[in-house]
Amino acid sequence: MKSINLKQKHAEFTNQWHPHQIAVVDDMQVLLAKLQGEFVWHAHEHEDELFQVIKGTLYMQFRDRTEVVKKGEIIVVPKGVEHNPMTKNGEEVHVLLFEKLTTAHTGDVQHEKTQTVYPKI
Repeated sequence: MKSINLKQKHAEFTNQWHPHQIAVVDDMQVLLAKLQGEFVWHAHEHEDELFQVIKGTLYMQFRDRTEVVKKGEIIVVPKGVEHNPMTKNGEEVHVLLFEKLTTAHTGDVQHEKTQTVYPKI
């Protein structure tokens, strides 16, 4: 039961699109990630996913629109909704993710960016 400094934890890794686990709350995990460029279109059939932007601007693409999520804001992607996070102009965006422990990184989609293990930091 110690406080967690998000800026310090983000400084502990450099790889992008590879979430790192910083806490577990019941059956949910708290992850940090660095994002740059475009990710992968995917959905999580049984889990919601929360993104909080810590640094930069995230563009959450949906099939019918793109939501702009700025520093200090959150967006919740409901279960079953196809989405594709991205950044623009080479900006590296830092995010906090809150999702179930069972959530697969890219849902049923297999891609070179898909991660199956989240390091604990």
